[in-house]
Amino acid sequence: MRTHPSLTRDRRGSIRGMVLVFALVTVALLAGLGVWQVQRLAWKTDLIRRVDARLIAAPAAAPGPAEWPRLSGDADAYRRVRVAGVFDHSRETLVMAVTEAGSGFWVMTPMRTPFGYAVLVNRGFVPERLAARKDRAAGLGVGRAEVTGLLRMSEPKGAFLRRNRPDQDRWFSRDVPAIAAARGLGKTAPYFIDADATPAPGGWPRGGLTVVKFSNSHLVYAVTWFSLAGMLAARLAWPVMRPERRA
Repeated sequence: MRTHPSLTRDRRGSIRGMVLVFALVTVALLAGLGVWQVQRLAWKTDLIRRVDARLIAAPAAAPGPAEWPRLSGDADAYRRVRVAGVFDHSRETLVMAVTEAGSGFWVMTPMRTPFGYAVLVNRGFVPERLAARKDRAAGLGVGRAEVTGLLRMSEPKGAFLRRNRPDQDRWFSRDVPAIAAARGLGKTAPYFIDADATPAPGGWPRGGLTVVKFSNSHLVYAVTWFSLAGMLAARLAWPVMRPERRA
């Protein structure tokens, strides 16, 4: 049975139409991704500017309970703050860390404030050989202490492919609510503070190792998406724009 030529032409026309529609949708999608990356670039540039300003500002009092519900990473992360109270070294938590000083642990120690709540302070880094408190007893100050550092937002659940295991006391991220619950701290600020580089007695823990660095490849991504959209659009327009061939 032979197919009528007009039916074949109609079928080819339908297929070409669907391909054209798909291609146009793809161009629009690629262009939309480019626009989104431009918006992300503006957001990231503004975030970096604001964080840079916070890093050189004078330290302010660490936020109290009235401010906790309004805290956010965009508005408050890396603010310079200060807090005073008494460290409870018996309830410190070691969180695995890799720093410029090598591999080891962040020493997360609750500080009891005079206002009835605790603030987790990342007092700094210790190598694995100093994980036990008895091996760095000189750094366990007693009495009232004051800490200046950077406000950091909680890091929930764990690190990439490594979940916190409170039941085994294995910590890969500084998850404030989980640490507070595991250590029975009661009312605790929802953030932690990275202590600055003020030397601790005995030299450990070593503070001031916070790395403030934001990846910002959004311009590259935007150029990539726009380029792909442009190339596809040019390919679609070429049959229309090219000169007609003469017989």
